[in-house]
Amino acid sequence: MAPVFIGFIGIFIAQAKGWRFSNLALVLIGLHMVVLIVGGRYTHALVPVGDWVKDAFDLSRNHYDRLGHLMQGLVPAIICREIFIRNKVIEKRGWMAFCVISVCMAVSAVYELIEWAAALVSAEASEAFLGTQSDGWDTQSDMFCALIGACIAFISLQIPHNKSMKNLEGSPQKKLGQFKSQPKYTKRDH
Repeated sequence: MAPVFIGFIGIFIAQAKGWRFSNLALVLIGLHMVVLIVGGRYTHALVPVGDWVKDAFDLSRNHYDRLGHLMQGLVPAIICREIFIRNKVIEKRGWMAFCVISVCMAVSAVYELIEWAAALVSAEASEAFLGTQSDGWDTQSDMFCALIGACIAFISLQIPHNKSMKNLEGSPQKKLGQFKSQPKYTKRDH
């Protein structure tokens, strides 16, 4: 559950420095935290709701961890997109999706490396933390779920996310969450 506490502390620090995420981003962050807390409570491979789905659809494994990895792509995509837009990091629209999805895949890869490191530490930690459930392709499936989540964020949440960010503009705080814009570079600066 460490990512939940790290995320909570990160949001608290951002708020203290004058940054406020949009309501959509905050709701998604909250949902992701719930998914992680439930998974941490039972271990993702043993979450009862996942077992119910497994039994109802006669699946070979508990897929609750896939929900966690889907959220691991979706939520960071919204967070990263919001940071990029509000700080004017990327000016061209086509590059936005590529860069945000790349960041999400990097986050997913780092998490899989942390899982691998836990597996190297001990067999018990490996089974509890990894929860591969005898799936040799678990790591690749997890990263694919993160990719799907990031793509869903861009395809289906772009309009509501824009509206949610626009609502921040009417906030009583002066330039809420806005940092000084980055200098524009010309061709000769490269």
